[in-house]
This record gives sequence, structure tokens and C-alpha cells, in this order.
Amino acid sequence: MSAPSILSTTAVGDLRRLVGRDLRRELRVLDGLIVNTALPVMIMLMFVYVFGGAITTGSSGLDYIDFVVPAVLLMSGGYGAALTAVTIAEDMTGGMIDRFRTLPISGWVVPAGHVVASVIRNVASSAIALAAALLLGFRPDATLADWALVLALVTGYVLAMSALAAAWGLLVRSSQAAGAFSFVVLFLPYVSDGIVPAQTMPGLLRDFAYNQPLTPIIETMRSLLLGLPMGSSAAVATAWLASAVVVCVPVAAVLFRRRTASR
Repeated sequence: MSAPSILSTTAVGDLRRLVGRDLRRELRVLDGLIVNTALPVMIMLMFVYVFGGAITTGSSGLDYIDFVVPAVLLMSGGYGAALTAVTIAEDMTGGMIDRFRTLPISGWVVPAGHVVASVIRNVASSAIALAAALLLGFRPDATLADWALVLALVTGYVLAMSALAAAWGLLVRSSQAAGAFSFVVLFLPYVSDGIVPAQTMPGLLRDFAYNQPLTPIIETMRSLLLGLPMGSSAAVATAWLASAVVVCVPVAAVLFRRRTASR
């Protein structure tokens, strides 16, 4: 692979074509398309109708659908973002990278293409989950500016998870190992303040829930959507997301160069 300037017109065009390739591949895999469309709706239905009647929201006093929607939006986008690890691992082990090596393209655009396509695809999954929530009775009080900030948070979270997944997919040596990352991402919302109030958890688990990245992101989204006091959660959420992107993007680029240089 060649190494044109990172902002060259050629590199940007290569990135656009690789993003299009990843999105077209997603559309051609029928079972994946069905999962990406149906999973957000199924998750929303499960939490509202299966768990909603049994879980109280503690001191927040919120209806359960209002309490859980931010977590479900992140779950819907985050799970699909985690699967970026699988798609990039398949490219690394399936011969596609050998084809790319014969083309005059900059190496960084290959992992970047996976990440950008993941952001587009999985922000759309979160939008499907939000549509399902609105149909089930969710009535937010957000202003247009609040909605813009919610979109920025969801996009930032999907970007961070996609970049982290890309790094993981380049670190491991098989698509099966890469797939393990999706279980971690799907599990994290359960030990946050998103599914049940963290205050109801036992000591160590409660401390983890309050101090892990998803809790301030969820609390910020809840405040924006419902017009609640925000406190310091927005600054903490922004710091978590910015740190993840700043660290994971260059790590993924370095791992990709090392993997392709050894082939």
C-alpha cells in the first residue's frame, strides 16, 4: 500500500469507496440486515414490557421507559459497533488485505473505512430504537439543541466503540476471538445506571457502576431528553469519549501497519 498525505484528495476518495464497500456488504447479508433492524426494536420491547413492570427507578421517580431509553439507545448502537472487530478480522484473515496491498491506497483508510461505516450503520440502529420507544409511549422534553447533543453523544459513543473494536479486531488473530468483544460491550450497560438504578446494587458493583464510562453518558442523555438537572455528568462523559477516540484511533492505525508489514 502507498502512503499519500492523510488529507489528500486521493486518500479521501479511497476512504469514501471503502465506506461504501462496507455498507453495501452489510446490505447484501440478509440475516445481518434483519438483526440490525430488528434487534433495537426487540431490546426496547423486552425492557419496556418484560422488565418494566418489575423494576422501580429508585429516587429518580421516572417511569421505567423514560429511565431505560438512553441505555437502550447505547446498547443498540454499541453492539453493532462492537461487531466491527469481526469484520476487520475477517478482512485480515480472508485475503482481502492482500488485494488491498496491490492497490495504490493509503493503509490508514482500511481501518478508517470500517470505523466510519460502523458509525453510519449503528447510529441508524439507535434511531430505530428511538422510534420504537416513541411508539411505546416515550415522550421526551428535549429542545432542538438537546436533540443535537443527544445525537453527538450517541455518535461519539458509537465512534469510540467502533475504534476500540477495530483495534481489538487487529490485535486478535481470528474472527471468533474478535467476536468476544461484542459480549463485553453488550454487558456493560447492565452494570451501569442505565438498566436499573446503580444505588440498588451491592457495594463493589455499585462503585463500578458509578465509575464506569457508560453511567455519565447515560445520565447526560437522560438529562437532555427529559429536561433534568445535568450536573457534572456531561463533562465526564465528554472526557471518556474523547479519551477513547484519541487513544484507540492511533492504536488501530499502528496495529494495522504492523499486521500488514508482516504479511
